[in-house]
This record gives sequence, structure tokens and C-alpha cells, in this order.
Amino acid sequence: MSATRRTPWAWIPTLYFGQGLPYVAVMSLSVVLYKNLGISNTDIALYTSWLYLPWVIKPLWSPLVDLFGTKRSWIVALQFAVGAALALVALTLPMDRFFQLSLALFWLMAFSSATHDIAADGFYLHALDEGDQAAFVGVRSAFYRAAMIAGQGGLVYLAGTLGEFTGDVAFGWSLVFGVLASLFVLLGAWHRTVLPRPPTDGPASAGTSPFAAFVETFASFFRRRDIVVVLAFLLLFRAGEAQIVKLLAPFLLDGRASGGLGMTTADVGLFYGTLGVAALTVGGIAGGYAISRHGLKRWLWPMIAAVHLPNLLYVWIALDPSSAKALVAAAIALEQLGYGFGFAAYLLFMIMVADGPRKTAHYAICTGFMALGMMLPGMVSGWIQSQLGYPGFFIWACVATLPSVAIAAFLRIDPAFGRKAAPAS
Repeated sequence: MSATRRTPWAWIPTLYFGQGLPYVAVMSLSVVLYKNLGISNTDIALYTSWLYLPWVIKPLWSPLVDLFGTKRSWIVALQFAVGAALALVALTLPMDRFFQLSLALFWLMAFSSATHDIAADGFYLHALDEGDQAAFVGVRSAFYRAAMIAGQGGLVYLAGTLGEFTGDVAFGWSLVFGVLASLFVLLGAWHRTVLPRPPTDGPASAGTSPFAAFVETFASFFRRRDIVVVLAFLLLFRAGEAQIVKLLAPFLLDGRASGGLGMTTADVGLFYGTLGVAALTVGGIAGGYAISRHGLKRWLWPMIAAVHLPNLLYVWIALDPSSAKALVAAAIALEQLGYGFGFAAYLLFMIMVADGPRKTAHYAICTGFMALGMMLPGMVSGWIQSQLGYPGFFIWACVATLPSVAIAAFLRIDPAFGRKAAPAS
């Protein structure tokens, strides 16, 4: 099969698994790492939420990815760069000033990862037509989220096991980040070989000058008539999740006296890395398939419900922290199933908004606002939890999902968008 027509199954799963891993390292592994090493919930939520900033401001340099080189070459180079940053994190953890040094390296990793996201998402838009974009949006979402759960699950479990075996928590985490660094070297080599070469993947025409093209990229995005509604939905859709994802691991790890479940690090990793991965993958693939059959408009409301309603399960668990581990695992799996299914709608909505001659940069702008919607609520989530306790916090997080539901009523979506065309006779 030629490089321009290679099956998407050869590269979409690995590309988006690779896109998710540095994000989970920066935003999730760092939370459990710092919790294990004695950093307070308030400091963890505050400082790790600031790490969202590169994903928030990445639209500022997204036109550069469009104007210079190919998305394919950006992807390969940045995967090697992320691998180097992961290796450096592994070296800093045994040091005395590990907190400051690792945060600085997580910042560098975050900038590399955010730029990689721009290139990978742009490549996806160039390599697939609209029907295949809808059909595979669930696959990319599933493998992206699978990377997150594998990180929060398998890698956390590995870190906990290694820490117990060696008696040195920092050394256990250093080994985990060393494994991640090696994996990224392999991913860079794989994608250098397997990524197709779509004919449209090249430097965009700059028109009069690169600076004028840079300015026009942003101006054309914000000239949309429905821009206020679009931005409100992008910012608010993940307001509840942004807070839950910061405090879920501390909730599972904290002792009963603090209102937590008192699980071990290995327990947390096992729950996220087994049932969670399977449920998320099934949900994501099912979501993409549903949209490709009937279009985004038909599935919007069921998918919004699938994302938000399962958060109520965490309220139930927080109110009864003596719940059996099997029930907690089942609740996590059900929440991940719903999220995987419903998040496909959010991804395809961003693809719809970005569609046009500057789709790479416009999609990056969309994901920048999505990241801002994660960063701001996450920054205050630790303080809110300290004021309300875990049950009150999870109730608040569920309430925070309601504004996005109201905004969704004003979205304008073509009924045919996302529906895969039937093959010609």
C-alpha cells in the first residue's frame, strides 16, 4: 500500500496514544507523583493546573506549523523531543530540589506536547476526508483517553509497585519516566516510517507575507457570527471534568480520616488501567461510529448526557467511602464508558468549527480554548475541595456541568455534518 493511501488503522491509534501520553505525564502522573512525595493538595492543584498554559496559548504559534514544513515532520521531531524531556524528569526526581526542577521540565514537555498536538490534529484533517474524520474520531478519542488511563492506571500501578519493592518512591517514579522516554523514541521511529504523505500536507500559502497570514488566521476565526456561543461551549463543556480529574486520584489515595477511600497507589493504577481502558475504548469507538451513521446533530444531546451524568457516581462514592472496591471499580468503568462515548461529539464539534483553508490553526485555537476551560477550574479545585470536603466537592463539580448544557441549546449544526457518505454503487 502506498504511503499516501496507508490504512488509518496503521497510524491513528499510535499517533493519538502518543499524543495523550505526554499530556497524562504532565497533568495526571505529576499529581500522583507529587502526592506520593508529600506535596499538599492545594499546591498540587495550583501548580499542576498552571501546566495547562501551553495548551491554552498554543494558538499563538499554531500558524507557524501551518506555514513551515509538513505536519508529518513536526510530529516525528517533537516525539523525539518529548522523549528527551521525559528522560530528564527521570534524572531530577532523586534530587533535593525535585519539585522545582521537575516542574520546569514538565513545562518544557508541555510546550513540546502542545506543539505536537497542533501538528497531529492538522495531519488528521489533511490525511482523511470528512466521512473518515467522523468515523475515526471515536478511535482517536479512545486511544488518546486510553493513554491517559494507561498512564493513570498502568504507569501509576507500576510506580507504586516499584516504590514498594525498592523502598524508594522517587526511584520507582524515575524508572517509570525512563520507560516513557524509551517508548517515545520508539514512537518517533515508528511514525517516521508509517505515517502517510497526503499531498495537501505542506506549507500553507502565506499570501502577501507570513505576518499577514498569521494575523488573518486569527481574524478569520473570530469573524464567525456564532463565535460567542462557540467559545462559551468550548470553555464550559469540561468545567466539571476539569475539577474532578485534579482531585480524583487524591480522593482515592487519601485516608478515611480525610474523607478519601484510603487506596494504595497500586490499587488506583489497577482500577484505571484495566476496566477503565476497556470501557473508554469501547465508548470512544461506539461514539465515532454512531456519529458517522447519523451525524453529529442527532447524537449531540445523548452524548452530552453520557459525559456529564456519570459524574454523579462520584458523589455517591464520596458519601459512602466504605463502598467495596468492586463497586468503585465499576463506577470508574461506567464513567469512562460514558465519557468515551460522549466526548466524540465535542471533538467533532471542534472539527466542524475549524473546517476551512486554515483548519490546522483553527483547530488549534479550538483546543486552546478547551485547555483554558480545563486550566481555570482546575486551579481552584484544590481550594474548593478543602472548603467543601469530598462529598460537597463532587456535588459542586456536577453543578458546574450545567452551564454547558444550557449553551448547547444554541449550537448550530448541519444535520448532515459527520455522517459518512454511502459508497457509490
